[in-house]
Formats: sequence, structure tokens, C-alpha cells
Amino acid sequence: MRNLLFRFGTPLLGIGCLVMICLIWAGQPWSAALLESHGAQEFKIVFLSIILEAFPFILLGVIFSALLQVFVTDEMIQRLTPKHHMVGILFGALLGLVFPLCECGMIPVVRRLIRKGMPAYIGIVYLLAGPIINPIVFTSTYAAFRNEPQMAYDRLMIAFAVSIIIGLLLHRFMKGSPLKGAAVDNHAHHHHVHESHAPVKKGRKLSATLSHASDEFFDMGKYLIFGALLTAVIQSFINRQAFESVADQPVLSYFFMMGLAFLLSICSTSDAFIAASFNGMFEHGPLLAFLVFGPMIDLKNMLMMLSAFRVKIVLSITILTFAFVLASVWLLEVLR
Repeated sequence: MRNLLFRFGTPLLGIGCLVMICLIWAGQPWSAALLESHGAQEFKIVFLSIILEAFPFILLGVIFSALLQVFVTDEMIQRLTPKHHMVGILFGALLGLVFPLCECGMIPVVRRLIRKGMPAYIGIVYLLAGPIINPIVFTSTYAAFRNEPQMAYDRLMIAFAVSIIIGLLLHRFMKGSPLKGAAVDNHAHHHHVHESHAPVKKGRKLSATLSHASDEFFDMGKYLIFGALLTAVIQSFINRQAFESVADQPVLSYFFMMGLAFLLSICSTSDAFIAASFNGMFEHGPLLAFLVFGPMIDLKNMLMMLSAFRVKIVLSITILTFAFVLASVWLLEVLR
């Protein structure tokens, strides 16, 4: 179903845009009024802002992934990755301090690392923790909540704890590769992991890097565009007054803010400023849940995850992340 959606969705969207352009060119008044309406204007602003906000990070991610593909061998990845699973999980949770990528650009990098021999559970831990446990996001959160700096520290602490727990569960229960197209038998899996083992000539490394980067970019880009489209529709038609009706509900406010973070799909480098706009309306706990769950799992990111990982793994990670973020934030609020 999802493959059919992405196969036919883009041509249908293009046809719809072409029809609308023809109607405007023909001077149909209702079509011009539709595009100039408040909802359409807000939709265009939100859609373009998501694309423009995520584009540099997607580009950074695919370039970094291509550099890994061409210049970093499988042996280097396997040698640098800790052998003990607990040390490896800690390594994955803190890797964002060295490679501070936004969630928009991490999926191609993590997929490449797993294909080059990094244990999948370590790569997924980095995928969950990296968008929050990095200096750029900490600085933006601290700046957004300058009157409540504890929010920045709580965000790091909860993200670290949740990613560690999920990493332990994945190490214990995940069997085989979570990547799409991974072979089921040992011989094929060995071939898949070492598919890039052949050396690349120095004169061709630049062209090989650009080739891999372009392939990754177009593979990730279609999911980014579709996720941005859905997110812009949701943001354009949600009434802010609806937030106030659930802000005073102790339990519902957590679910609401986590669901909102999932739907809005805001980049982790700027979502703290969105959350800060709700400060005073929502309590510390729901805002913290918004700041932790959104960068780990959101609509745009989940669509891109589905392009790289098996559906079962993506659904399992989503459910576990939601449950542990909710439980951790609630426990933190109770203990205070």
C-alpha cells in the first residue's frame, strides 16, 4: 500500500498542480481565490518552511553518508565500534556529541553505518538519541527556555535514559538485520554487509561520493516531501484554541503534546522555540514530552525510516519510544 502511494502519489500531485496552473492561466476566479485564501497561504508557508528547514540537514546527512561509503572501510567501522553491547549502547547514545546531525539527515547515515558493520541496535540508539544529545540542540533549548534552564537538562537526561533502555531491548530481542532488503541467510548477509568492500580508485572517489549522495538524497527526499505535505495540512487547519481545552487535563495533555510533536515534525534544532510558545499554557511535563518524543519519532522522520527499515522494526521502535518517553517524563514529574 505504501509503495503504491509513493509510486502514484507524486505523478497525481504533479497533475493536480498542472491543472491548477491551467485554471489560473485561464482566468478562473474561484481558483485564484482558493490559492489566495488564508488557509492556502498558511499551508504554503508551513510546507516551504519545513522543506527549507530540513533540506540542509538532509543534504548534510547524505553527504556524510556518501563519505562513509567511499572513504571508510567496513573494517574501520567494526574496529571503532565497541564490542561489549553495554559500552556500544553508551557509545551510540553519545555519538551525537561528535556528529551532531538533525533527525532529518541521520537516517541515511545510520543505514550506511549498519551496512558497513555497525551493530543495528547501536545505530538505532544513535538514531534516537543523536537528534537531542548534541551541543546544537542543547544550546537552542537552553536559549528558548532561558527562564527555565532545567528544561534543557531534563531533555538530555530523558533522551539518554530512553535510548539506553530501547538499545538494551533491541540487543536482547531483535534478530537479524532491521534494514530493508537484508538477506535472511548468513552467506547473503555477509555479502550485503561487505557490498562496498571493493576499493575505489583515487581519481574516481569524488564522482563516487557525488553519485552515492545523489542516490541517497532522492531516496530520502520523496519521504521528506510527502511528510512535509501532511504536516503542512495538519498545521494549517489546527486551531490554537483547541490546545487550551486539553492543557488543564493532567493525562490528556501528555498524549496531546506528544501527538502534536509527532504530527508537526519540527526539526530538533528549532522545536524548543515552538514548545516555549506554549509555556504557561501547558505544564513542564507535557512540554518536556513534546521536546523528547518529537525528535525521536515524528511523522516526517517515520516515513523516512520506513524507506530504510522494515515496517515491523519501525512500528516496534515507535511504540517503545512513546511508552518509555511518557513513563520517564511522568516519573520525573512525580519524583519532584
